[in-house]
Amino acid sequence: MFAVFIFNSLVVAVTVVIHYEMLHQFSRMMPRMYLPHRMRIVFGIFGALTAHALEVWIFALSFYWMHHADDWGHLQGNFEGTLLDCVYYSFTTYTTLGTGDIEPIGDLRYLTGLESLTGLVLITWTASFLYLEMTRYWGSD
Repeated sequence: MFAVFIFNSLVVAVTVVIHYEMLHQFSRMMPRMYLPHRMRIVFGIFGALTAHALEVWIFALSFYWMHHADDWGHLQGNFEGTLLDCVYYSFTTYTTLGTGDIEPIGDLRYLTGLESLTGLVLITWTASFLYLEMTRYWGSD
C-alpha cells in the first residue's frame, strides 16, 4: 500500500509540475510575442490543451503500467488492456466525465480518484490563468 501511495504521489507531482511550467513559460512569453493580442490567447489555449493532453498521457501510462503489474489492481469492462484504452480511460477520468464503461479494481482506484481531483484543479487553474490573460490583452488591438 505504501508503494501505491508513493507512486500515485509521484504521478500527481509530475503532472502538477508540468502544468506549472507550462503556465509559467506562457506568462513569460506573452509580453514578448509578436502576434496580435487576441492571437496570444489562442496560442495560450492551444498550449493549455497540449499540457492537459500530456498530463492525461502520463496518467494513462501509469494506468497501463499498474494494470499490467502484479497486485496493483486492474481495469475491467469495455477494456482490452491496450495503451489507447488507458488513454481513453484517463481522458474520461481527468475531465471528470466518467462514462462508467471501464471500472477500476483494487489499488488502481486510488489513482483514478487522484486523477479526477488533479484534472479538476488543473483545468480550473488553466481557466483562471486564461481569464487573467484575456483581461490583460483582449482589448489591446
